[in-house]
Amino acid sequence: MKFCVITFRSVTPAQRAEKILRHAGFECSVRRTPRWMEEQGCGYSLRVKTQDATGCAAVLQSNSLMFRKIYLQEDNGIIEELNV
Repeated sequence: MKFCVITFRSVTPAQRAEKILRHAGFECSVRRTPRWMEEQGCGYSLRVKTQDATGCAAVLQSNSLMFRKIYLQEDNGIIEELNV
């Protein structure tokens, strides 16, 4: 199964993003960012469906909510940074 992880600097913007995205009809959940991502300064993230990543990024940008990066992650551990 594939999903996307949208990373944020701290919990507050991640919670705001979750509220905005849920209001826009997207399923998402705030989570602690995987440990290897924390080394890059990302403490919290949102997990969203892969097909929703571009739409989520657009909604966040239109609401002036800054996120760090978006990653595609598969169950087998393969991770790839997405450009949106």
